[in-house]
Amino acid sequence: MAALTLRSAAAAATRARAVALSGGLWRRRLETSSAADTGAEEREGGLRFELSAAREYYDYRKSIYGDVTHRALLVDAVGTLVVPAQPTAQVYKSIGEKYGVKYSEDEILMRYRRAYEQPWGGSRLRYVDDGRPFWQHIVTSSTGCSDSRYFEELYEYFMTEKVGEAGVKTAVVSNFDTRLRPLLQVLKCDHWFDAVAVSAEVAAEKPNPTIFLKACEFLGVKPEEAVHVGDDRRNDLWGARDAGCDAWLWGSDVHCFKEVAERIGVEVTN
Repeated sequence: MAALTLRSAAAAATRARAVALSGGLWRRRLETSSAADTGAEEREGGLRFELSAAREYYDYRKSIYGDVTHRALLVDAVGTLVVPAQPTAQVYKSIGEKYGVKYSEDEILMRYRRAYEQPWGGSRLRYVDDGRPFWQHIVTSSTGCSDSRYFEELYEYFMTEKVGEAGVKTAVVSNFDTRLRPLLQVLKCDHWFDAVAVSAEVAAEKPNPTIFLKACEFLGVKPEEAVHVGDDRRNDLWGARDAGCDAWLWGSDVHCFKEVAERIGVEVTN
């Protein structure tokens, strides 16, 4: 599914709030999210442990870098910057019915997860160029349908503005194929970013530190001057920290981009 000079996060935040895309498939995350209030009970149990771990991490980081001001903001794409307006399994099923797909959404989701988690063709990268071979494997495994027309319809569908919603950042760091840039253009948010580090182009997938280091290189900052925001603890949190960046977990450490801006000390104007 840009200039190298770091733009003001405050300006980006203001532009983000001014954009509203109603309906559609990919939804852009704006200043607040109803998802911020969901799962509160689930988070409460592990909150004390997470706070303790976070305190230890920041003490350790400060002992190495001192009081470093964040000069760059990196962000994960799918799950943080863009989220599907419709569940993937629902899309697979609704489009697949005319091609003979019989599985329920729950079955498709289960098969999708199983296929996605398996090693891909002995390669260290799933997303190479436009990612077609990988996604064709995922679609066939998820639905049992190998009709090329079905795959092409799905593949093109996830490049349209029907797919989602966008947020505020200066650089995107994503495990994705070459459709990411066209998708950001379709969502009219590509101009918000100074750089895009996509795994298919830099030949490294999160949690490999290389992709984060490339993003920092594109932005002209040191890793310790950047903070990465993403929704996956292994890929985003630990991957970024292994590269020397700071990192916050979306939905746990931060819940909206206004909060991100406040934490990095940027004034957000209304």
